[in-house]
Amino acid sequence: MTEITTIAELESGLASQKKYFSKNMYPSYQERVNDLKSLKKLLLANQDEFIKALSLDFGHRSADDTKIGDILTTISGINYTLKRMKRWMKPQRKHIGLLFQPAKGEVVSQPKGVIGIVTPWNYPLFLSLGPLTAALAAGNVAMIKMSEYSPHTSTLLAKLIADIFPAEKVTIVAGDVKIATKFSSLAFDHLFFTGSTAVGKLVMKSAAENLVPVTLELGGKSPAIIDSAMDIATAVSRLILGKTLNSGQTCVAPDYIFCPRDKCDELVKEITARYQQMYPSLGNNDDCTSIINDAQYQRLCLLLSDAKEKGAVVIPCLHDTTEISKQRAARKLPLTLVCDVQDDMLVMQQEIFGPILPIIAYDEIGEVFDYITSRPRPLALYIYSFDKVFQQEFLLKTHAGGVCINEAAFHVANDDLPFGGVGASGMGQYHGKEGFKTFSHQKAVLTRGRINLTPLLFPPFNTAIHRLVYKLFIR
Repeated sequence: MTEITTIAELESGLASQKKYFSKNMYPSYQERVNDLKSLKKLLLANQDEFIKALSLDFGHRSADDTKIGDILTTISGINYTLKRMKRWMKPQRKHIGLLFQPAKGEVVSQPKGVIGIVTPWNYPLFLSLGPLTAALAAGNVAMIKMSEYSPHTSTLLAKLIADIFPAEKVTIVAGDVKIATKFSSLAFDHLFFTGSTAVGKLVMKSAAENLVPVTLELGGKSPAIIDSAMDIATAVSRLILGKTLNSGQTCVAPDYIFCPRDKCDELVKEITARYQQMYPSLGNNDDCTSIINDAQYQRLCLLLSDAKEKGAVVIPCLHDTTEISKQRAARKLPLTLVCDVQDDMLVMQQEIFGPILPIIAYDEIGEVFDYITSRPRPLALYIYSFDKVFQQEFLLKTHAGGVCINEAAFHVANDDLPFGGVGASGMGQYHGKEGFKTFSHQKAVLTRGRINLTPLLFPPFNTAIHRLVYKLFIR
């Protein structure tokens, strides 16, 4: 069996993985190395197949979006882990206080067991094999629930995974919402979910029935702030790739921009010019990725029509009337700027997850702080300024899962930076060492040798030694 597709298979698959893990509860360093090298080899040997499968799932997906967003990032994570995993696996010595001497203290990173991984459709390789890398490095086995919106990628990955791992160690789960709902209710040893905040709440509720610990990588509306002293062309050059990669279907894409009021017109012109250099056409342009499906395409169109009806100025960065029918047929949208936005517009209430970029004019920076801090904490926040005081003010006065200064989105691709949300944008972190720790139980171990002074504290109490201990340590 290469892919689980029914609830019965799901339950028996979990039982098989639990049994398998119980017989190998602490895989050796070499076994973990072999697993990660096999995973890397799978990716390198099948790049073209993955590019084709992902393009079929999207209708059309740029080969470079797949290489940058899925393949490069995943291989980078594997390479980083292979270089450091031996050090992560070593027990960590801990200080033991004078009162408890003589003794030794250490923390042992013990595999948790069976890890459930729920993967979204937007980066189905990076967001399945990235967590899997951390889970295998920590010594676990895993079941991966792929999105029903990426069936070609799921089937291909299931086939290739089955060639290198027994199903008891790693298995791929397909299927619709019913399968996904059942998956999140299983008694995993840890459940890792990437997706929307709304679904994340349901996943956490299901996991709570079995007291399964969860990591939630969610989303939200990630703001970008341009300092009044910042050169607009420089700011645009730093943020535009993070917004246009994968046609904006990225959880950490800038969701809206705060711009000084007197520079808004310049910002519109600069974004439009830069975008047209990157994408001179869309309909037959292989560099531009399609919106994943009709439902998502219509949702984005609704955001634009709702904003326009409520008074916003909607500005497509590419407006070629001879090409519009081709774009619609290919489910492609140009980057579209939305100015004069109001809070009652859907585009300012929902995570956009597409090539739409609202621009909010500001007069005083205090307005920006008030706006951001009065709303749910975002997954990412982007600051465009070379002023250290301006940078520090935002770092200290706002909360976000992660921050980029004069960059957008690429903190996710740096393996030594922990990645995760805060509040409504998620809980828990992974990537690099944080991923290893997320999928390990940090087990405290206190060891005594032949000499043991504890009996000196035995009752009867109020002896001279008790009084001395209290005098020395209760102060």
